[in-house]
Amino acid sequence: MEKRIYLDNAATTPLNEKALEKMLPLFKENFGNPDSPHALGRKAMTAVDLSRDSVAACLGAKPSEIYFTCGGTEADNWAILGGARAQKAQGRTRVLVSSIEHHAAIFAAETLKKEGFEVVWLPVNEGGRVEPSAVEREMDDRVALVAVMRVNNETGVVQPIEEIGKIVKAHGALFFVDAVQAAPHEKIELQKWGADLLSVSSHKLGGPKGCGALYIKSGVRVEKLVGGGEQERGLRGGTLNAPAIVGFAEALKLTEQNREQTETKMKALKNAFLAGISLLEGVTLNGNRENAIDAVLSLRVAGVENATLLYRADLAGLCIAAGSACASASVKPSHVLTAMGLSERAAKECVRVSFGAQNTVEEAEEAAKIFCACVQSIRGANGERA
Repeated sequence: MEKRIYLDNAATTPLNEKALEKMLPLFKENFGNPDSPHALGRKAMTAVDLSRDSVAACLGAKPSEIYFTCGGTEADNWAILGGARAQKAQGRTRVLVSSIEHHAAIFAAETLKKEGFEVVWLPVNEGGRVEPSAVEREMDDRVALVAVMRVNNETGVVQPIEEIGKIVKAHGALFFVDAVQAAPHEKIELQKWGADLLSVSSHKLGGPKGCGALYIKSGVRVEKLVGGGEQERGLRGGTLNAPAIVGFAEALKLTEQNREQTETKMKALKNAFLAGISLLEGVTLNGNRENAIDAVLSLRVAGVENATLLYRADLAGLCIAAGSACASASVKPSHVLTAMGLSERAAKECVRVSFGAQNTVEEAEEAAKIFCACVQSIRGANGERA
């Protein structure tokens, strides 16, 4: 297999070897259904319970507040649909959702709209941030839920969650924070943020795909999304994916343990890549970089369509993306970038580069060289100045 440089870690990350080691016994000797009453079932449930304790400790929550899901998409849907529906009987029929949320959150909000809820899309400034004042303007006693992600998955821009949370709490609404892209790169601070509901995903931080969690604050009522069983204290039906849960818990624990070292590395990777493309004309960074994580970069390359650039980069052994992997089959421009004020044409000239713990500075430097060569080749073929 030819050497490839993988810089699409915002889409998914390689499985951590230690997480895999923890999972293997749950596939082999301890393969029982966690809800079965016999010895093999009890062993699997013990592994799940210990994992729940571990995830809760990492998030600063109680084990009873952690509910395992099949990933961030389910957790987002459950939080928004379940949270809003539970508030409807009290006359709360409005939901506020930031215009740069993940597609899962947008889908959930559109579903609520069909059910008669009023959906208000919160705008962002040109730096990609939701202004707390924009939330304040829309708040009233009819608001059931407010959804604002902590870190945007396309730009890496960090949202002012603490300030927004205080506004939401003052009006008695539920506050949902999508922390899927935040959890790999910063410590979750539930109390400080004022989150009633918060989602995380395993495969974004070195765990297996197909697993995630929803934090539901004690005392918060959320309607069931997945029926058909009494698992997860009667709130989510379906056999628990014990191997994935164990791997997720281990990956999250390792993420917490190595956080300072990892973030120092992310800065070095970002700086190496940006230095390598610094002489390339017509390249701009999207989003307010003073309020963004180092691991995710959104770049506009003027005059170069992202589809063409991604194709050339892939042929050259560089894996990058145009935006969210959940919309990779779409020909539409990024809703995140157009919400920030970019034209459709400009949005189609943007790509995402995202770094992971397994990357090296040498890879970032080589990736920059490949990136530059691809851009120059495309511009040359178009008869433009490279």
